[in-house]
Amino acid sequence: MIILPSQYFGSTEYWTAIAKGGDEVVIDLGEHYVKRTERNRTEIMTAGGVMQLSVHIQQANRPRQPMRSIKIDYSKRWQHQHLVAMESAYRNSPYYDYYGDRFAKLYSKEWKYLVDLNLATLEEVCSILKRPVPRISESYIEATEADIDLRPKRESTTFVAAPYIQVFSDRFEFEPRLSIYDLIMCEGPASNELLAACRL
Repeated sequence: MIILPSQYFGSTEYWTAIAKGGDEVVIDLGEHYVKRTERNRTEIMTAGGVMQLSVHIQQANRPRQPMRSIKIDYSKRWQHQHLVAMESAYRNSPYYDYYGDRFAKLYSKEWKYLVDLNLATLEEVCSILKRPVPRISESYIEATEADIDLRPKRESTTFVAAPYIQVFSDRFEFEPRLSIYDLIMCEGPASNELLAACRL
């Protein structure tokens, strides 16, 4: 079994695990929130380099909060910031006209909980990639030695991305762990083949 945390869009590494794990993938909503992770962040490529987009959350510094209880903070206009950054970075990418509006609709609603926004991004990406939504666990999963547990904060040292032409590739080297948003905007229907070519 491959155990994943709930993530905001998720990186190409995250989606490689989903693509390769098939029916063995489960997303754990029963874990505790971990600060400074992709649970509420994603990275895109911009004209100035890699940009981190963060969903603002309430009481982020409280320890050991269950993921299911993390509420989104709308006191700052982070949704507008994300939309503007994504449009600015990807409006000239090959597939923005096909998928940009689909993702933009996710920001027309105020999601109360982070996991609900994350599940909405998960479902939208699965729909675009034409793959089933992974199994969701509402209770914490105790990993065994046979499981691949990708919930810890550290990045994998074994992940090898399949390179593709990213936006602003004339200025910056290939970034292997950008958001799945980047891969879809740059490669569209070929995204599944590229995920299959990555190595965990």
